[in-house]
Amino acid sequence: MSDLKVDGFKTSDIIIGLNSAFDGFTDTQRQAQVKKTKGIFELRITNPDKKEAIWTIDLKNKGVILKGLASPKADVTLIMSDDTFSQLASGKLDGQKAFLTGKLKTKGNVMLATKLAAVLNIAKGKAKL
Repeated sequence: MSDLKVDGFKTSDIIIGLNSAFDGFTDTQRQAQVKKTKGIFELRITNPDKKEAIWTIDLKNKGVILKGLASPKADVTLIMSDDTFSQLASGKLDGQKAFLTGKLKTKGNVMLATKLAAVLNIAKGKAKL
């Protein structure tokens, strides 16, 4: 979806691919993912030009991805660089290592943040990331 696109961010293409994977889910698959994840992720990504883009992955209520601030409030906010998110999504960087080295910062439910890797992995099977 072009409304998820933010110029100057590699993350943007990954989010669009993730959204395509979500769009390919049946209602049953979507509800199963919501039931399994039970959380709203707010991604705050900064590109090399120090511009910030925000996406919300709602896997608590609707099973959708939106551009912008989470509404209702996110259960966990993940703050990282565009490059760090790209590496996480591709599997080149482990989330725990990113967190421990300061490349990934969180606000809110840190344990929920660990579920993001599973969400990205499920989508990886349906979309090229």
